[in-house]
Amino acid sequence: MTFNEGMRIDTSTTSTSGGGRGPGRGIAIGGGVGGLLVLVVALFLGVDPSTVVPEQQMGNADVAAPGFDLSQCKTGADANEMVECRVVATGNSLDGVWSQLMPGYERPHVRLFEGHVDTRCGAATSDVGPFYCPADQTAYFDVDFFEVLKNQFGSSGGPFAQEYVVAHEFGHHIQNLQGTLARAHGAGAQGATGSGVRTELQADCYAGVWAHHAANTTQESTGVPFLEPLSDKDINDALSAAASVGDDRIQKKTTGQVNPEAWTHGSAAQRQKWFTQGYRTGDPNSCDTFATNDLG
Repeated sequence: MTFNEGMRIDTSTTSTSGGGRGPGRGIAIGGGVGGLLVLVVALFLGVDPSTVVPEQQMGNADVAAPGFDLSQCKTGADANEMVECRVVATGNSLDGVWSQLMPGYERPHVRLFEGHVDTRCGAATSDVGPFYCPADQTAYFDVDFFEVLKNQFGSSGGPFAQEYVVAHEFGHHIQNLQGTLARAHGAGAQGATGSGVRTELQADCYAGVWAHHAANTTQESTGVPFLEPLSDKDINDALSAAASVGDDRIQKKTTGQVNPEAWTHGSAAQRQKWFTQGYRTGDPNSCDTFATNDLG
């Protein structure tokens, strides 16, 4: 999906490099897979990264790696050229859509990091990939993950595959605002029909809801839509990205077997189904994965 060159990128809720850890700890949700396949199940479920990443890989929390220069992100043209700007602009679009769909919507923070980052959900390295920490209401992105998604997990790539990942993490923020994350974590059910899978499939559906509205949502400050209309290739890129991180595909790749009892995110087909559900309806109410016996 292409950003309108006339849209202006708002970086006011975005920061770069490592962040300090405040009091208390939470559970990171929807973490990525990064380059270490052994971390896939734990991190993509969203457990505290510090419990699965070896201490020597976490880095020194007191030393922040140099961050991307956000002053480069000014317009939609910059978003079309630079992946870091694309992440920020996608967040702007998501804020625009969800502020219309959800009364009382509050913007999350976005942090671009390299190497390592400290969060209120624990320390993480780039191996974690994208994740959302409800304790600090922040979505974390190391953009190198997008190449891993394509090269190691077989996603078709493309800008909208990247934007889908951002939209998925914002989906967890919506769940946090709704109280869904806390209830799902308390339920503790695992496996193919457990609360972990239902949480992730709902975030996929919310990503589809955003995709439905993105090209028709106008930026208030400029009066232009954030994004150009979706093409068939855009949708195929999103579906490819969703499928590439399906539990069945990841298990097959890492262990050679498929064990639904250990699923945390749902199968490739389920992830595609729920993204499509959100995209087709544009209705967040159609994304109640907790109220159905048919996850797909």
